[in-house]
Amino acid sequence: MLDGMSMDQLRTFIAAADEGSFSAAGRKLRRAQSVVSTTLANLEAQVGFALFERTGRYPQLTEAGRALLELARAAAHSMDEFKAKARSLAEGLEPELAVAVDVMYPIAHLTRAVQAFHQAFPSTPLRLYVEALGAVLQPLLDGHCRVAVIGSLPEIPAGCASEFLLSVPAVTVVAPTHPLAALKGMVPRAAAAEQIQLVLTDRSALTAGRNFGVASTQVWRLADLGAKHAFLRAGLGWGHMPLHMVEADIASGALVTIQLEMFATAGPGFSMHAIHLADNPPGRAGRWFIDQLKQG
Repeated sequence: MLDGMSMDQLRTFIAAADEGSFSAAGRKLRRAQSVVSTTLANLEAQVGFALFERTGRYPQLTEAGRALLELARAAAHSMDEFKAKARSLAEGLEPELAVAVDVMYPIAHLTRAVQAFHQAFPSTPLRLYVEALGAVLQPLLDGHCRVAVIGSLPEIPAGCASEFLLSVPAVTVVAPTHPLAALKGMVPRAAAAEQIQLVLTDRSALTAGRNFGVASTQVWRLADLGAKHAFLRAGLGWGHMPLHMVEADIASGALVTIQLEMFATAGPGFSMHAIHLADNPPGRAGRWFIDQLKQG
C-alpha cells in the first residue's frame, strides 16, 4: 500500500497542515474541498492510521501526523530540487541571460563579472535591469529575467531560492554644511527626524506604502540613486548610501559621515543575495554568472 503513495498526496497533506483546514488547503491548491478530503483519506488508508483529528471545528494533526509532517516536507523539497536540477540539465546553455541587479550592488564588481561573462560566453546576450527594492524582484516574478541580485529589500518572497553573494557596507552621510554635520558624537533620533531624509524608492508596486530604514518625519523619495547622491552633496538632506559610492566624497570632504542613534552598534549595510524561482533555476550561463558575482 505504501508503494502507491504519491507526491500529490504529500503536498495535499502539507497544505492541509499549514492552512489549518481542508477548505483552505483546497483554495491554496485550487481544488475542491471534497478532493482534498478524499486525497487525505486515501493517504491515511495507505499509511494505516489517521493523520488528522476531525472531531473539532478544524482538523488537528494527530501525534502520528505531526511525526510525519517534516518528513513530508523534506520529501516534497527533494522532489522540487530533483525537478529543478533536471530542468536545468535538460536546458543546457541559455539562449540569453537576463539579470535584475540591485542598484546598491558595487558597480565595479558588476562590471568585472560582466566582462568575464562576455569572454566566457561571447555568443550569449546579457540583459541587465538595474533597479531598487521591489523593482529588482518584479522582472523575476514576471518571468522577464532568470536571476535577481538583491540587497536593499529585506524579504525573500515565497517560491524563491536564495544564496548569499557578499556584504556591501553602507554609511549615513550629509554635506558638511548640513545642520546634522555640526552635531558632535551620536546624532539623536529626534534631531534626525527634524531633517529631510532622502530615501530610495522603486518603480514597482511590490513595496508601495512601505518604508525601509526611514527615521524622519520629512521624507523625499527618489527613484534614482545618482539623484540621491547629488542631492546629498548639495545639502538637501541626509541619507544612507553604499560606501563604495561615497568613499571619494568622504575623502575629499564633499560629504561627511554621521552615526545615528538607531545605528549605535553598526552602520547600515546590505547583504546581497542571488534569487531565482525555486522551480526555474538558472542554466549553465546563469550559474556561472552567479559564481562570478560571489567573487566580488
